[in-house]
Amino acid sequence: MRTGKLNVKRVESIIAGRDKEPKRYYGDGGGLWLVVTTRDDTGKPLAASYVFRFMLYGKSREMGLGSAWDVGLADAREEARKARVRVRTGKADVLEERKTEEKEKRARALVEAARRVTFRSAAESLIRSQEDGWRNDKHRYQWRQSLASYAYPTIGDIPVAEIDTAMVIHVLEPIWAGKTETASRLRGRIESVLNWATAREYRPAGDNPARWKGHLEHLLARKSKIAPVEHHAALPYHQIGEFVAELRQQGGIAARALEFLILTWSRTGEVIGARWSEINEAERLWIVPPERMKANREHRVPLCDRAIEIITEMRDILSRRPSEFVFQGLKDGQPLSNMSLLMLLRRMGHAELTAHGFRSSARDWAAEQTAFPAEVAEMALAHTVSDKVEAAYRRGTLFQKRRQLALAWGRYVSSPAPQNGNGKVVAIGAAA
Repeated sequence: MRTGKLNVKRVESIIAGRDKEPKRYYGDGGGLWLVVTTRDDTGKPLAASYVFRFMLYGKSREMGLGSAWDVGLADAREEARKARVRVRTGKADVLEERKTEEKEKRARALVEAARRVTFRSAAESLIRSQEDGWRNDKHRYQWRQSLASYAYPTIGDIPVAEIDTAMVIHVLEPIWAGKTETASRLRGRIESVLNWATAREYRPAGDNPARWKGHLEHLLARKSKIAPVEHHAALPYHQIGEFVAELRQQGGIAARALEFLILTWSRTGEVIGARWSEINEAERLWIVPPERMKANREHRVPLCDRAIEIITEMRDILSRRPSEFVFQGLKDGQPLSNMSLLMLLRRMGHAELTAHGFRSSARDWAAEQTAFPAEVAEMALAHTVSDKVEAAYRRGTLFQKRRQLALAWGRYVSSPAPQNGNGKVVAIGAAA
């Protein structure tokens, strides 16, 4: 098989457009060709490459060997020689072999890239992919803060593929006894990061070294053994009337928001995020959309007389400062901050209380001072149903009974005199 029909000078002449007989294929012999695929208006090649042409299973095949500007003639001949050997010996389809080699090369590159992905970069990528679905900035802040404070100094720069149980324990043990709740949440976040990394194939498939059940539960003390559950500080319900009377002497939007929270048995985030589009004054109703509820389910809140008065007052205030939020913050277009109600309690001299604790006060009152069924109170709190039988019984919202409960509670907290808890039990019908 005669080869060497081309030479370096001829190739240079061809790709420079100086060949006297311009054509598409220029053969070197042995299946090696210099192919000009496109030319400009003057006939000068715009694209030229070496290819190896051969017959396989009775069909003509063609394998690219690279651009004529990047690959020298000698190198092209050597690649063509290797391909001829493979074809002649029948060891493989050289095109498929080339594809396989390229696929394996890409796979190796991906593996190498994955090995360089650190825990910190994996965590930040996970946060960016999930934060749009988080309900508030506080959740986003807590994620970043806990990882930055406790995880990153130890494992932040370690490739996520190398994180093992010993490393996770090294992060958690120093704070497990003293900051148990923080450590527990941190463990869950590390587990989530590692699960994300596994799904993205940055880690090999297998058990997560940060998982609790069947793994870390055997290495770390249970939360309940070292950090008993602490409930939100709550005001005894028989003191609620006196407190609300004091609260009404406070000026400012935060005071009205806190009173609205007490009247509606709601959470801080639900109240400060309340929008005018959620309020139906004609129906005396507040509809909180699923995305703002802890249970991710729409919550319909009946409003008592005093709650409607607060809504009216807010509307009058905001006529001078228009806002989509019922309880406008200091900055236009922004609601009250998460800390506004807590700071109000501190200014009033009740630093021991929390806004969330008023839900407990209301629940205790309903259980001890009224005849309303427990299911009605639980739905007023927007608690998630946990029992299948109870879920079937509570398929409806028990809304009319909850409206009666709201009216009864509104009258109770508006009582001008301190209450001692020995009052008459409120029957369902009596609050209608």
